[in-house]
Amino acid sequence: MSANVKEKAKSLPACKALSRVQIAERLARDIPEGWYVNLGIGAPLQVADYVPVEREVIFHSENGILGMGPAPAPDKINRWLINAGKQYVTLRTGASYMHHADSFALIRGGHLDLCVLGAFQVAENGDIANWATTNDSAPAVGGAMDLAAGARQLWVLMEHLTKTGESRLVRRCTYPLTALGAVKRVYTNLAVLDVTADGFAVRELVPGLTLDALQDVTDAPLRMAKM
Repeated sequence: MSANVKEKAKSLPACKALSRVQIAERLARDIPEGWYVNLGIGAPLQVADYVPVEREVIFHSENGILGMGPAPAPDKINRWLINAGKQYVTLRTGASYMHHADSFALIRGGHLDLCVLGAFQVAENGDIANWATTNDSAPAVGGAMDLAAGARQLWVLMEHLTKTGESRLVRRCTYPLTALGAVKRVYTNLAVLDVTADGFAVRELVPGLTLDALQDVTDAPLRMAKM
């Protein structure tokens, strides 16, 4: 990682960045009607809270739920109903339960339109690294490899920079890879980007941020998308 990128990240105005909740809300607006969607553990799970009730999006959780709804109100918690991240959830009308093996057959059989994962790094060719072996607190890979390979689309939700100011959008991943060339779109607290044959194409910037300013804090080359 370029020391210059880390240095420039220190001067990036904090007020420009979205919160994790706002990133989830932004991503939720782009999920089309009728899609079957898996949400990865962590920040992606918040996406289910922001899809409008009138829009039919069928959320899948790999522990065996199809038709998962948003988080319940504190007085409406069913303590037997949790998602793969062990968080309490609700069910949408028509929801169903299934065996864990059947849940993964659904994933591996290509029946999901979209999977949303968090990541440590995404490379300009769509490689994703969302697990690590460097310390005991990092998550194991879990079902992420199955999801990245089985879903028709893979979107990533993550912060643009690490806590130490390193870019998570890179030329090549340095963490262990979860999948090769799988990512199609990335939502960060600074921008929405597509992964194309020519690298990262910026679809949207947060208000007040320029492409040049974003490039200053991004390791991989950027260009504006043709809308």
